[in-house]
Amino acid sequence: MNKNIYKGRVVTLNLETVTLPNGATVELEIIRHPGAAAIVPLKDERTVVLIRQYRHAAGGFIYEIPAGKLHPGEDPRACAARELEEEIGYRVSSLELLTSIFTAPGFADEVIHIYQGTGLTPGTQHLSPDEVLDVIELSLDRAIAMIHDGTIRDGKT
Repeated sequence: MNKNIYKGRVVTLNLETVTLPNGATVELEIIRHPGAAAIVPLKDERTVVLIRQYRHAAGGFIYEIPAGKLHPGEDPRACAARELEEEIGYRVSSLELLTSIFTAPGFADEVIHIYQGTGLTPGTQHLSPDEVLDVIELSLDRAIAMIHDGTIRDGKT
């Protein structure tokens, strides 16, 4: 049995009664999400383009790779290319799927498809009113160091 608790622009929250593999019947709060795509944009072999974006839920600005929610029926590859241009103002000529991950499988069904993007050319940035961000170019070595030292804390990044 499913009971819809909340339906918003981004997520739906359901209370779902399920039977687990061990036979136990439990009620779970499940967030349903349409999925997302993200892109690691490489300007060249040693330079990555990140964003430093304000995230209210995270308490301020965080470093991230460009990403966004899939539109209904949208191919994840098309979503990654769209988000790249919208967020950092670059078009991409080559996309390679790196992985697809669950973001929080204990309570959400969101899957993010993560691509590597190369062959970047200037496009037009189109930020929505709720996007407050800076575009940051870093050496790949510096970005990896920022992951190791805890500066970059975003899971998909």
